[in-house]
Amino acid sequence: MSSHCLLNYLSFAVPNSKPQLFPFPFSCHCNTFLYCNLIRPEQVCHKLRSFAPLVPLAARSSSSKGTEDTEEVIAEAREAVSYYLQELGVSHKESIEIALNSPNYVSMLIDSVRELDEFSLWNSTDFEKAYDPVPAIPPFKSKVYLMAKQKGDKGMLPFLESIGLTLSSATHLARYLSSNSLFQTLPTLINKVKYVKKIFFANSDDGGHIARNARQMMMHLSISIDEDVQQTLSFFEKIQARRGGLHLLGLQDASFRHLIESFPRLLLLPKESHMKRLMVFLDDIGVVEGCKRQILLLFPPIIFYDIEKDVRPRLQAILKDGLEAKDFGQMLLKYPWILSRSILQNYESILIFFDDEKVPKISVAQAIKSCPLLLGLSVNKLKLVVEQLRDFGIRNQKLGKVIATSPQLLLQKPQEFNQVVCFLRDLGLDDDIIGRILGRCPEIFASSIGRTLKRKLNFLMGIGVSRSHLPRIIKKYPEFFVCDIHRALRPRMTYLMHVGLSKREVALMVCRFSPLLGYSIDEVLKPKVEFLMNSMGKPISDVVEYPRYFSYSLEKKIKPRFWVLKGRNMECSLKSMLGKNDEEFAAEFGEGGKMPL
Repeated sequence: MSSHCLLNYLSFAVPNSKPQLFPFPFSCHCNTFLYCNLIRPEQVCHKLRSFAPLVPLAARSSSSKGTEDTEEVIAEAREAVSYYLQELGVSHKESIEIALNSPNYVSMLIDSVRELDEFSLWNSTDFEKAYDPVPAIPPFKSKVYLMAKQKGDKGMLPFLESIGLTLSSATHLARYLSSNSLFQTLPTLINKVKYVKKIFFANSDDGGHIARNARQMMMHLSISIDEDVQQTLSFFEKIQARRGGLHLLGLQDASFRHLIESFPRLLLLPKESHMKRLMVFLDDIGVVEGCKRQILLLFPPIIFYDIEKDVRPRLQAILKDGLEAKDFGQMLLKYPWILSRSILQNYESILIFFDDEKVPKISVAQAIKSCPLLLGLSVNKLKLVVEQLRDFGIRNQKLGKVIATSPQLLLQKPQEFNQVVCFLRDLGLDDDIIGRILGRCPEIFASSIGRTLKRKLNFLMGIGVSRSHLPRIIKKYPEFFVCDIHRALRPRMTYLMHVGLSKREVALMVCRFSPLLGYSIDEVLKPKVEFLMNSMGKPISDVVEYPRYFSYSLEKKIKPRFWVLKGRNMECSLKSMLGKNDEEFAAEFGEGGKMPL
């Protein structure tokens, strides 16, 4: 073997060497044909012998007839496929990758060649003109090459299998693509696939956010749907059926195959003139680059919509009665189905329903903007929830306030709402109080009893609050149910103990004045504690008797009244100083019954 021939071999045999791209096959100086691949050293340059490139050394493959193909047979078949793909305009590197990743296609070609060999059909009318073996290429490779060419799929079958499709799906899709007048060439298809992967799966680690959105969209859909939403649901169901479920939705390797099978038109759209117009539109409505894939994966049909004929008219149908253009980007991100025909029709029905209920339009708009999942609910489903709210005195403007504050409440099942009501009744609250709590803090009724409500009660009892005091605490400050334990409740109670109060004293303060649970440390507790102890000279224990001290404005009430008392050299309890209105305080402590300016 000549040194030049050996160099050519090493460029393919040694992984870290710099490969050179040669036409397939390329001629060695020793009048031998090497086939561009990773080959074993012992196979190098035997006269008139080709090598076993495109196959892992330990690989074996069984044909459909049950015979086991050797490495050499598989390798020769893959070389023939690679050569055929290069004839179609595919690069050398990509042709090798495709040949390596389409084992079923290669096996099919091998089986087809063997069948013709077995029955001596190569000289039949169909093949005698086509079969013209190239002297430089061994006969078996020539036959595989010819068989690939005779299939008539223009190289799409091996390529589609190489990107994850089964051979049967690839066959179906190849027929669809080749029969369409928009299909061009295999290199064009390869570039299209790369582009689709880029826009759907760039930065594919989303922490499961796309999967959570998909589950919610499916869960809260109770209307008749159009074909676009139906196709999307079918796509979701294919992903959900796999091990790992919808969590795989945002992962390229797991879901790209199902995306293409469900929406084969993606591979026919002109990249420049159509897809990029959609990307520009998403930019214009404020969807940032990293979030576009979320919209596309949750509603792939959007990519087929014409911006001027489909998207903008539907956008205008949504932007009314309090919804503005600047809101649409976030709404589309939360609920991409908003552009489907069935959702738009349901949107009109929802507006009519709430108008009949005399709910202010601005409240309905606020609810939909915050929670566009509502648009998937049927009017009959909404009626059930609204009737439950009406039983507790929530109607008209009150209903508007409730749904604007907590639109998730409308997503609840009737039994879930009833469970929260029963939970509050068991704590000793009557329906009148429950109705007032519902109007004041509706988020409670959309909360989990186990994960949220019971945990908050356990926290209170953990700091020493007895169960008998819970109804009073809830009645006075139901908002504590929606306060975060780790970021709000515990740090506030810990701060009060840090400045000198015992755990029991903190529990007493909470029982006497439960809104204390909602006060910020930096904005309320700390400045008022420091003024109490440093400027007023009072012990921290004074707030145990009168925790309402923290509810008064430091600048508008606490300081002015303290300076009046200090100016007159008078002392009094916090309750006497702050518990009176201005007239009462002036009558008792002011000069001539007047408050000084």
